Amino acid sequence: MSYLVVGISHRSAEISVLERVALDPDAATKLALAVQHTPAVTESAVLATCNRTEVYANVDRFHAGMDEVTAILSDVTGVPLLDLAEHLYVHFEEGAVSHLFQVAVGLDSMIVGESQILGQLKETLRIGQDLETISSALNPLFQQALRVGKRARSETGIDAAGRSVVSAGLEAVGGYEGRRALVVGAGSMASLAAQTLLAGGAASVTIANRNYDRAVALADRIGGTAIKLADVPSAMREADLIVSCTGARGVVLTEEMVRDAADGRPLGVLDIALPRDVDPAAARIEGITLVTLADLARTAGGSADDIDEVRRIVGEETGAFEATRRAASVLPTVVALRTMASELVDAELARLDRRLPGLDEIQRGEVARTIRRVVDKVLHTPTVRVKELAADPGGPTYADALRELFALDPATVDAVTAPKTSQATGGDPA
Repeated sequence: MSYLVVGISHRSAEISVLERVALDPDAATKLALAVQHTPAVTESAVLATCNRTEVYANVDRFHAGMDEVTAILSDVTGVPLLDLAEHLYVHFEEGAVSHLFQVAVGLDSMIVGESQILGQLKETLRIGQDLETISSALNPLFQQALRVGKRARSETGIDAAGRSVVSAGLEAVGGYEGRRALVVGAGSMASLAAQTLLAGGAASVTIANRNYDRAVALADRIGGTAIKLADVPSAMREADLIVSCTGARGVVLTEEMVRDAADGRPLGVLDIALPRDVDPAAARIEGITLVTLADLARTAGGSADDIDEVRRIVGEETGAFEATRRAASVLPTVVALRTMASELVDAELARLDRRLPGLDEIQRGEVARTIRRVVDKVLHTPTVRVKELAADPGGPTYADALRELFALDPATVDAVTAPKTSQATGGDPA
């Protein structure tokens, strides 16, 4: 089985294209379940953020897996495959591992080094475990990605500025200290925006959401005020800064609403929703400063030295992870070989009992120990050496040679080391 990533992000497509493939939590769940139930896929995970939609899968065939994943991605998003194809990227095996590690450390983010991606990866892992679409193959990959992300941030200054899409957007829209802010939405991005605003000195924060109870819950948590979505137009007229991140499909704040709210005065509007919440025509209104994800995609983050060091960490961690995988891949062969040898010894000892029934227990035990010692010594060097060699690229071919030389049954090799699901889905990484 092999790792496969099929995705689209701000690096491969314009925001206008990303809007068409944006997934809400329900759609992401539907995608993960649909992918897992295809013939070539055994496990799946969907990472959907404001600037990427990626499917991670464990597949037994590359081309079949890729075809199935892309077809389902097209079906779930409603975007024709021909329109998707030119924007999709595909990573396989070591390339897939390296890509996820780059995502985890923030190298692939819109704001390089932003740490919010770690929470999003952790949530993707949790959901996959709950859905049982993540098991013994993808679980260790995502667990290690979280560890690599934490290591990069502890050993370098990649996130020293503490920037995220939210903080960069608020800076771009003119800051927020002393301003009256209206946050439209109550999801994770809205929560981050509200907390950032209050922590940074905003005069007040009002939360509006389609689900009023969620708005109340967020407002209570951060010390803001909750209103119903119907009250947004009047709240806009009282605000100096508007942050919208609802995840709704379609415009939430129209040009007319923004024009009425501004009424000729300066008004900052930050749209970090995907698809976008604010009518782009609002940018032409006098006094309006509109900042969108497309604007933030051109924002840099992280120093050159930090980026180089993080890239080194990703390369080192990718190599170590792959070496561990290669070493583990020979264990089924080693176990099957020793199992076969043990069965042969048992059969020969039974045959000896039939031919020499007069042997007493002491003699029989000595003969058995001698035969087992001989077999263990004969097998020791090749089994130890094949484990050592397996860590190197091409190492698993030595396991293939062992299977061929000893005529091991492939079904036996697959069966003897099938991992237990309960062991594969651990808790948070250290």
